[in-house]
Amino acid sequence: MKATTNKLVIVGVGHVGSQVLATAVAHQIASEIALIDIEENRAIGEALDADHATPFDYNANINVHKGTYEDCADAKVIIMCAGPSILPGENLDRLVLAGRNAETVKDVMSQIVTYTKDAVVIFITNPLDITTYYAANHFGYPKGKLFGTGTTLETARLKRILADRYHVAPASVQAFMLGEHGNSAFPAWSMINIGGVPANQLDQYFDVESPLDKEAIGKEVVQVAYDVLNGKGWTNTGIAMGAVRLAKAVMFDERFVGPVSVTLAEEYGIAEKVSLSMPCVIGKNGVEKRLPLPLSPEEVSKFKTCAKTVRAVLDSIHIN
Repeated sequence: MKATTNKLVIVGVGHVGSQVLATAVAHQIASEIALIDIEENRAIGEALDADHATPFDYNANINVHKGTYEDCADAKVIIMCAGPSILPGENLDRLVLAGRNAETVKDVMSQIVTYTKDAVVIFITNPLDITTYYAANHFGYPKGKLFGTGTTLETARLKRILADRYHVAPASVQAFMLGEHGNSAFPAWSMINIGGVPANQLDQYFDVESPLDKEAIGKEVVQVAYDVLNGKGWTNTGIAMGAVRLAKAVMFDERFVGPVSVTLAEEYGIAEKVSLSMPCVIGKNGVEKRLPLPLSPEEVSKFKTCAKTVRAVLDSIHIN
């Protein structure tokens, strides 16, 4: 059954899923939101709490309720947030979650495909590139209709860092973090600009306190994830905003360009079977077009390193 309304299903309403819910309600991207969680009382509580926010005159009258997988049948977008996350004090690498969350993906995708292959499915569950690859390639889901948030969050962090450095609004920064959603993600400096000014000329045009250190900024983007985790115990606000931005692009067929995790088709000469982030056009069918934009030789090398890193983890948990 195809969606007849802007219906959103959120699978997993822990720290991340509940923030996705709050963001989706605040931005009014859906007329109906169904919540699925292994702990039914949590789904009921979150639905009630969100429902009590809808009477205010600046909110739409969104129908928020506890759902079941049957709600996927007429959903336009499904956001997958289920599964455990990294906890403070653990080995701080998203890839350690691979073994834990592969079974979660199997359980959820087996339910989703029972009811739909029409909805666009957006993955947040970490390790993002591992779960996205597994879900996109082992359950018969249509190509392009399932993708991961990928480096959407790293890209937002990069834009914020550059905006603060050059004293401009983040929306004025054109930039992408590419590759793995994790430690090997890298800034695509060859494509970065502010107001049309390329990265290598930014210091000449904008007020700065010190020379641009590209390597240090790349490391800062990766490190800040752990600063958030160690500070509050989890990360949820930024990734929720990123996921809802992508969902909105689908709901309204915006053809928004962003870096999302997709299974590579030998772009940049990468032979490994992996999902990594590259710029894509996001519209009503999910990934409408992939944009393998030109990268420098150094950036291509970093992309290949990401592929080897992710493929090694997939091999370690026996996902081909």
